[in-house]
Amino acid sequence: MEEAKGVVKHVLLAKFKEGIPSDEIEKLIKGYANLVNLIEPMKAFEWGTDVSIENMHQGFTHIFESTFESKEGIAEYIGHPAHVDFGGLFLPALEKVIVFDYKPTVARF
Repeated sequence: MEEAKGVVKHVLLAKFKEGIPSDEIEKLIKGYANLVNLIEPMKAFEWGTDVSIENMHQGFTHIFESTFESKEGIAEYIGHPAHVDFGGLFLPALEKVIVFDYKPTVARF
């Protein structure tokens, strides 16, 4: 198996609090997506909602994935004022959250 050189993925699973209007959720998602334009080490951003038929989501409804060139890039992102300010808006809207960073590994057989 081969670990991707440098690339690090930052994954956030979220469940928004009951009562948060869908237009507010949409605004928060657009704000999250805009971080890629404000924070240089953040190279890509993708998001989606659960579509699984396995019902193993444990209540999480949204996934957000950002791509960075290194662990140092994630550290810079975490401390960046745009991220800190956005977190002050985003996190209070969540009932629960999981964050997981990983270096992708390609399985070659």
